[in-house]
Amino acid sequence: MRIAFFGDVVGKSGRDGLCDVLPDLRKQLQLDFVVVNAENAAGGFGITEKTANEMYDAGADVLTLGNHAWDQSETLSHIEREPRLLRPVNYREGTAPGRGAGLYDLPDGRRVLVMNVMLRLYMQPLEDPFAYVNHEIESCPLSAVADAIIVDMHGEATSEKVALGNYCDGRASLVVGTHTHVPTADHRILPKGTAYQTDAGMCGDYDSVIGMVKDEPINRFVTHMRSGRFVPASGEATVCGLYVETDDATGLAVRCEPIRTGGQLAEFIPEV
Repeated sequence: MRIAFFGDVVGKSGRDGLCDVLPDLRKQLQLDFVVVNAENAAGGFGITEKTANEMYDAGADVLTLGNHAWDQSETLSHIEREPRLLRPVNYREGTAPGRGAGLYDLPDGRRVLVMNVMLRLYMQPLEDPFAYVNHEIESCPLSAVADAIIVDMHGEATSEKVALGNYCDGRASLVVGTHTHVPTADHRILPKGTAYQTDAGMCGDYDSVIGMVKDEPINRFVTHMRSGRFVPASGEATVCGLYVETDDATGLAVRCEPIRTGGQLAEFIPEV
């Protein structure tokens, strides 16, 4: 199976950048399944049904969220109607609408389990992410029920992400981080066969402070005061993600390479 995962889409720049390149990337990389973290897609904060549909129409199969899941009030009802939209799985049962994991069918009958989990260090303290991820994997094991398993770990601390990646090694096809908006250089296949990257980076304008116009973030660091709102940067986006190939017999990864195109970062698109 050929899978692509794209990091946090930030504002209109990120949406336009992703939607411009994704149809061609699906063809060029012969992608079977595409997951996009879209929790910053609507004006930099949350997601709306309209912005979600733009990304589905461009070729995204599933959209994941994170700590900005509820920034747009309409998400509370939209997520109940849209099975392709996932919020963090580790909300206590009965406290949040929607779902945090889903099993999705490909046209050829193969099935992909996707989950979104929010980590706890320096983040909103939800329930134990390790326990919730373990429950989902054990309920839908790789190669027995799911042909591929993708875990989007939305978190701040690199140590917690690396720990969760290794906790899932050999039991998931891909464990990839989101939230910090900067692509890390540690994409690799772990010893037991799980593809891993600490953070996929963002789809957004890198002439910014993690996707936002620079002035206000800098002002807050310098003065410790607010002088305005954060506004998404509007320059050309760099689309950042990860490309993974899996073995159909085991569901484990056999190839793992970054995707970067457009904007300011050095371009890299895998050859297929």
